[in-house]
Amino acid sequence: MSIETPMQFAPRGTLMIQGTTSDAGKSTLVAGLCRLARRGGMRVAPFKPQNMALNSAVTVDGGEIGRAQALQAIAAGVDAEIDFNPVLLKPTSDRGAQVIIHGHAHANLDARAYHAFKTVAFDAVLASYARLQQRFDAIIVEGAGSPAEVNLRDRDIANMGFAERVDCPVVLVADIDRGGVFAHLLGTLACLSETERARIRGFVINRFRGDISLLQPGLDWLEARTGKPVLGVVPYLHGLTLDAEDMLPSQLHTRGDSAEVLKVIVPALPRISNHTDFDALRAHPQVDFSYVRAGTAPPPADLIVLPGSKSVQRDLAWLRENGWDRAIDRHLRYGGKVLGICGGMQMLGRTVDDPEGFEGPAGCVRGLGLLDLDTTLTADKLLDNVTGRLTLSGGPAPVRGYEIHMGRTTGAALTRPAVMLDGERPDGAISADNQIAATYLHGIFDTPEACAALLGWAGLREAVALDYPALREASLDRLADTLAQSLDLDALGAMFA
Repeated sequence: MSIETPMQFAPRGTLMIQGTTSDAGKSTLVAGLCRLARRGGMRVAPFKPQNMALNSAVTVDGGEIGRAQALQAIAAGVDAEIDFNPVLLKPTSDRGAQVIIHGHAHANLDARAYHAFKTVAFDAVLASYARLQQRFDAIIVEGAGSPAEVNLRDRDIANMGFAERVDCPVVLVADIDRGGVFAHLLGTLACLSETERARIRGFVINRFRGDISLLQPGLDWLEARTGKPVLGVVPYLHGLTLDAEDMLPSQLHTRGDSAEVLKVIVPALPRISNHTDFDALRAHPQVDFSYVRAGTAPPPADLIVLPGSKSVQRDLAWLRENGWDRAIDRHLRYGGKVLGICGGMQMLGRTVDDPEGFEGPAGCVRGLGLLDLDTTLTADKLLDNVTGRLTLSGGPAPVRGYEIHMGRTTGAALTRPAVMLDGERPDGAISADNQIAATYLHGIFDTPEACAALLGWAGLREAVALDYPALREASLDRLADTLAQSLDLDALGAMFA
């Protein structure tokens, strides 16, 4: 396999990236290809027909899409919009999810009910795709999970069902780092129909470590066995700073390289949402950061952050089952700081009431009682990209972020807001003793000045203003540079149709 990098990657039409498994690298590959197409002067759109994720973003047109598609939009140099991800599923339990259609909540459905609903969802997918075709030179589509899930073939809208309907070519990506890459590729082909197999035009092997000359005999065998080309082998890229689609990072603990570090811990809630809030902390040179899983006692820390949750009442119960209520009380007695973000803010209050059962069984539960707040979940979801300033001690700091929540919160604690949004709208709360802060604002650590101010509030002297968006941009460029060296972009560009 010989690859010569072209001067530019300027595709026109549509290409779909599917994977042999979840987390094979589809989202990352699409992001890198979007950046390369943008460099080639193309107006390119990312597209994922159906996504299942609890990490989401607010679009420029006031809707909600998967976080991965928002990242891909950044790579493409365009504003995120609802048509990039027309169907988003946000799990509320092992069997049910909130169904987001064209950026807005449609219903809470269990798996069987959603399967029946797919014909309606597919109409939304096709409408979005048609609109994108009118406005963009190229569309790079990301599949979901694996096309080999034969039990889901009926009414499939996420993988081959979409590709067959719109007649687009497919590239199949596999992760060699987890082992069994040739079995994954051949096994996936074996599970497809004859027309679906013909639709796959080539393979990409992802996350390779080692001497590629030792892999070459396997690549030759794969091409001879399948009659399909290996379009490239992408090396394992360490240290990329990119928003995760859904799963928590495999590395739960990161430690900065500074002499003085602030220790931050976050409970790994079963239904944690928008944990991308903490990517800037994980990359910060002065932060020792840990996600703490079930069954592990919360370790000593300077700052405890309660994250967002798709099922606040259930995750509150999980916190108590794992001793976090007692750990937080002890932490505060010794002078530690606590920050609640979105669902975490709701947990810090006196009550969380879900009268209609939007996130689980209907009813009102007792919160941690650390702030004078009460929250009621309502059918309408607030979605907004906002700017403002922090009101923490040490002076105001500019902040930019987004709101995604169904709860409406009231209480005396709101008279001491943590953030003043543009238009002088107050958000969140700060306790009278300055130990507890809460906000509905996601992405609060991404703004360099706000990140430094929050770390200073939590006890870090001379906190560095880490520019997370700049790190993300550098990672996207590094990813694109690597793909340009690793893939046959001439062959890939010719596959778009």
